[in-house]
Amino acid sequence: MELPIYQVDAFASMLFRGNPAAVCPLEEWLPDEILQAIAAENNLSETAYYVRRGERYDLRWFTPEVEVDLCGHATLASASVILDVRRETPGPRVTFDSRSGELTVEREGNLYALDFPSRPPEPCQHPHPMLEIALGAKPSLVLAAQDYLCVFESEEQVRDLKPDMQALTGIDLRGTIATAPGRDCDFVSRFFAPGKGIPEDPVTGSAHTTLIPYWAKRLGKTKLFARQISRRGGELWCEDRGARVRIAGGAVQYLQGHIRFL
Repeated sequence: MELPIYQVDAFASMLFRGNPAAVCPLEEWLPDEILQAIAAENNLSETAYYVRRGERYDLRWFTPEVEVDLCGHATLASASVILDVRRETPGPRVTFDSRSGELTVEREGNLYALDFPSRPPEPCQHPHPMLEIALGAKPSLVLAAQDYLCVFESEEQVRDLKPDMQALTGIDLRGTIATAPGRDCDFVSRFFAPGKGIPEDPVTGSAHTTLIPYWAKRLGKTKLFARQISRRGGELWCEDRGARVRIAGGAVQYLQGHIRFL
């Protein structure tokens, strides 16, 4: 048996930037242990799998360690494969059904715009006691949603973080977002989730479901431009829409091949 596989750099305008995701179209779902084994073999932050159901697609995401509820860059990568590589649907829009409900992606020129649920952060009176030690720096504010949101005063503070990944593995939420105002953008961020098999994610769409409502409220604007300042780096065009957020970015195909099961 052979499975097609694509690798796409998401939230990127050129190769070797943004966040690489693997995308595997399936006719039907394979056993979960096979999906997890493929993701571990790929050793990317996420591998996405989709199955077409009429005009919609079922979509799932796996890190090298676990299945996750939401992944932005691998959703964007999947849409680019469906719309522009395999050309499975004639229009500019694709609808996915996932563990996080309905997700849509629409091609807008050279960008792919994600429509995701908003996950605003809430006050966090008692963050994990190891959080500050693990980050190696004290945030000016800590909030929480599915991840800790650690707010710093400057882009340089976020860029200079050298987290203790072993210590961050014990954090009780999915991951840790570090963010600050940007010098040439509205805000910057980095994202760490070593407990889920992702020490530092290059560009994290799902983290922006929390970053967007926070910065939209703080800056008093609904449209924002963001940078994730990981080593690879990435750019995101964002919009706060109340209960939903829009996250747009580019996609560049890196490779296409087949996985062989002997």
